[in-house]
Amino acid sequence: MLIFVGFVCLCVIVCVCVCVCVCVCYAVADSFDHRKFFEMIGLKAKSSDDVKKVFTVLDADNSGYIEEEELKFVLKGFAKDGRDLTDKETKGFLKAADKDGDGKIGVDEFAALVKE
Repeated sequence: MLIFVGFVCLCVIVCVCVCVCVCVCYAVADSFDHRKFFEMIGLKAKSSDDVKKVFTVLDADNSGYIEEEELKFVLKGFAKDGRDLTDKETKGFLKAADKDGDGKIGVDEFAALVKE
């Protein structure tokens, strides 16, 4: 029981830290850097299954792709007070991930971007 309670408390602390970092570190428009962001939230160190789970959360319309419109809200996926990405940030994020040039990010493209 104490181990479970300790785990829950740790998860809450980590979640609060990530939310605060997302809100504070990327509060200024045009300050988003996907490499730093994935490192900061610990996604780079996660398993490929965990990265795929994050992909499914960001793929709000369940199309199997993250489209430009969905990318705008990536910070809100990690913190309810997160801001929308600017058009410049969104286009830069899409350009970095979209290796096949189809205008959207597939799960494999997302996983490769996270691990860069």
